[in-house]
Amino acid sequence: MVLSAPAVLLALVPIWYVADSALDAGWHTIKRTVFRERVADLLGNTLQLCVLTMLACLVLGLATAWLVECTDLPLRRVWAVLFVVPLAIPAFVNSYAWISLTRSVSGLSGAVIVTALSYFPFVYLPASAALRRLDPTLEESGLSLGLGPVAVLWRVVLPQLRPALFGGALLVGLHALAEYGALSMLQFQTFTTAIVVQYQSDGEAAPMLAGVLVLLGLLFVTVEVLARGRRRYSRTGFGTARSRRETRLGVATLPVLTACVGLVALALGVPLYAVGKWLARDSGWEGSAVWDAVTSTLQLGVFGAVAAAVVAYPLAWAAVRGRGLVTTAAERLPYLTSALPGVVVALALVAAFADVDGLYQTTALTVAAYVMLFLPRALVNLRVAIAQSPPELEQAGRALGVSGLPLLRRVTLPLIAPGVGAALAFVFLAVCTELTATLLLAPTGTTTLATEFFTAADELDYSAAAPYAALMILVAAPVTYLLLRQHRRGHLP
Repeated sequence: MVLSAPAVLLALVPIWYVADSALDAGWHTIKRTVFRERVADLLGNTLQLCVLTMLACLVLGLATAWLVECTDLPLRRVWAVLFVVPLAIPAFVNSYAWISLTRSVSGLSGAVIVTALSYFPFVYLPASAALRRLDPTLEESGLSLGLGPVAVLWRVVLPQLRPALFGGALLVGLHALAEYGALSMLQFQTFTTAIVVQYQSDGEAAPMLAGVLVLLGLLFVTVEVLARGRRRYSRTGFGTARSRRETRLGVATLPVLTACVGLVALALGVPLYAVGKWLARDSGWEGSAVWDAVTSTLQLGVFGAVAAAVVAYPLAWAAVRGRGLVTTAAERLPYLTSALPGVVVALALVAAFADVDGLYQTTALTVAAYVMLFLPRALVNLRVAIAQSPPELEQAGRALGVSGLPLLRRVTLPLIAPGVGAALAFVFLAVCTELTATLLLAPTGTTTLATEFFTAADELDYSAAAPYAALMILVAAPVTYLLLRQHRRGHLP
């Protein structure tokens, strides 16, 4: 647990910053800033967006997972790929695509459409993995006891999927809480967009609004833990589960295929068409500027992914091998930080290390912000990998006199390598599309694909933004394919 201290301390920095700013401001300022009608409107917008997006992602993620894993849907391998590919398209690129084609997508409905199409793979991945591992004898037992197919789904299958569904919904909710780029393009105001605006005009109010986000994140994490419960979800018998009998779609095959084509068209077709349309026009971009943005994006992505995996490993190991109240609290703490917008995390780092000369606007501080923002992505995957690694092998290594780093290198890492790869890929994808923390903390003159894209899109120069959007998708595509392979092999939650 001592080795997991860096992860806990990093997660505490922005929470300390928010709490310290509130204490310095005093109760009168807090009351004047937080308890007003404008904040109530922001709270309503944020909660509506999060709840509706989580519900939409639960429906889409569970439905697509069931179709791919449990039915005779034609071309299931193809659909399994297409339902994961939206991870390669950032939410703000989705927003850019929709608003550059039509102005009818805006407000709450537009925000829910864009975020649901961008985030539903976070539910699809764990739900499909859980369905693949589910022992079909559970359903057969329900049917033998007189339950109908719908009752079996509701009373037998869905309770077994509870950890996967609520875990995916938690990630969706936290992403929706912290989303800035997509929502600002759609002109839908939430706490995150308001915090960025307040930072630009009134820096004192931004941390206090961020405190509300911390409380919302705590609410989401608590609900997820309570909903998941303590019941057992693994098999208690020996042997291998039999193969699942596919559900025949019959006359529903054509409508289901039409629905799948429609979903893929909205999630992939619209952004790819929009980017291609604007890319075909004369954008006037310079090759050297684009190359600099690609290089910086790749460098920061690799640094951030490796740092997050290194920091997350001790905490993930403690969460699996040494369960307890303290360990659970420590593991869930980074989820609160990930609910905060990048600008708050950046300001917290600046405040915490203001007295350290030469640290502001350095790669090291930027990477630290990435670790704080995206640590849960690494934790989720490392937890699964460590849980699937037999502890007896580590014990055997210690019995043979191997311990410390040699044990990690020779025994543990080979066993958890797929999970490490998935953790690196998940964080890399997030870093490549991070915006506000990069703008504040990156070294002077550093540009990334995300910052250059948003600068052009914010000025409604869609042609100039198109090359950066296309390159972000191209950079993310192979990483998304790696995630899909690890998922199909059973190394993703």
